[in-house]
Amino acid sequence: MKKLLIVDDEKNIRYGLKTMIEREFPSAYTITMASNGAEALEVYKTDGADIMITDIRMPVMDGITLLERLSVEVRGENSPAVVILSGHDDFEYAKCAIRYRVKDYLLKPIRRDELFEILKQIHKEQEEQEFSAKKLERETEHFRKELRSSRLRELLQQQEVQLEREQQEELKGLEVPFTVGVLNYYYNDGTRMKSGEVQGLAERMIGTLENYFMEITTDWDCRLVLIGSKKEDFIELSRQAEARDITGLLIGISSEGHGLNDLRSCYKEACRALQYTFLYPQADFLDYEDVSQERRDFPLPKEELRKLLNMLGTEREKEIKCLLSVIFQTEHLKELDLSYLESVGQSINEQVLDEVFRVYGEASVEVLKLYRTVGNMYNYRHFHDYYRALENLLLSVNDYILGVRYAHTEHADMEEALIYIETNYARPLNMAMVSNHVSLNYSYFSEAFKAYTGENFVIYLKKVRIRHAKELLAKGCIKLAGVSEKVGFENSKQFARVFKELEGISPGDYRAKILSEDLT
Repeated sequence: MKKLLIVDDEKNIRYGLKTMIEREFPSAYTITMASNGAEALEVYKTDGADIMITDIRMPVMDGITLLERLSVEVRGENSPAVVILSGHDDFEYAKCAIRYRVKDYLLKPIRRDELFEILKQIHKEQEEQEFSAKKLERETEHFRKELRSSRLRELLQQQEVQLEREQQEELKGLEVPFTVGVLNYYYNDGTRMKSGEVQGLAERMIGTLENYFMEITTDWDCRLVLIGSKKEDFIELSRQAEARDITGLLIGISSEGHGLNDLRSCYKEACRALQYTFLYPQADFLDYEDVSQERRDFPLPKEELRKLLNMLGTEREKEIKCLLSVIFQTEHLKELDLSYLESVGQSINEQVLDEVFRVYGEASVEVLKLYRTVGNMYNYRHFHDYYRALENLLLSVNDYILGVRYAHTEHADMEEALIYIETNYARPLNMAMVSNHVSLNYSYFSEAFKAYTGENFVIYLKKVRIRHAKELLAKGCIKLAGVSEKVGFENSKQFARVFKELEGISPGDYRAKILSEDLT
């Protein structure tokens, strides 16, 4: 309800206005009254008012003096909306109204409709002002949070540990000790949830995060970063996820920080703890203190990586799988230092896969898409997902190399077959003879020959023989029967039929055509 103060030295007018307003606007106003300016000023100081309706001429303190005092003692948005009442239409009063930003000026006797219209207009303006003020307040608060979040994000990424004065001032109020948590969510297909959606998921489980954590931001890898004063809040978040069977949410938390200069190191600890969930399929929450103890490490398996590269393209899939297990030390997986797995993964990318594509060229789109994903093991929620995808990629690359080598071998076989045909076309030649010559299965040779030349064997041999026959016919010194025999046809009749089939005219007509062209 709005507070309305009526100031007039005439009691009947005060109570008359009060009755009219309450009847027209029931439950809209809390109305108080004063008989002069001095009394009104005291009431205003004690209770305040959103709207003030005041007479001008009053004993003790008149309305103009009241406005002057209000203008000095009350400033800005806290000042009430003022409506002047007067029995005199005096220009001086109008000037005062302008000077003190009075909303309106009513002459006595007061007309109800004018008063009500003024109150409605004041109410509308005050609502608009309140809406604008709240909107500005929300925007200012949002901007403040965004700026603080941005500064915090920069701090988490910067290399220098020592904070500048400006950063210390912006992050002032951070309680110590504190714990940093980094959250991520993986869908079943391996894709990650956006940080804003992760925050929404967390808030559906425990409520507004600001009630539990001092700072909320995202890092440059689009993961949600929370800074809290109690580790128990992170543990509760994990419990709620488990209770709701939300298996995709992963949380890594740091050891306690005791000052702003610890913030970046705590963030890095939380990130590392989150990464270690990669080794434990059943773990969705890890404390850095639990994974920071000494872990097993091994020298980079350079010899095994060399063997792996040599094995690709040799039809030794089983041995490739066994060697991959040795390279990753899978029997010691839960005890391994992550840096070992990271080094091995990078080495397989650079020394095996990159080398394959350098030597044999780019593989199929599907293989290259898988390679781009497998290139970073943290594109997967757990190690076994990454390992399975890498194994699949290596077997696909193995098939790719076999295909390249096979195509190269097949190309050489087909070239040799064509040379053999070109050399022996005049003999009684058939496909069995040629396929035996290049040591290929008859059926396979038939398919491969057609794929390589674009024609089946019989048509191709006919075209070779007719091409050579045309050369002999052009010389004009050999009879048609002799030409037929020299290019490998069984008889002249067959030769004439095939010639006309391919050239559209008989061998005799072709010879006559060539000789007439020579004469001209």
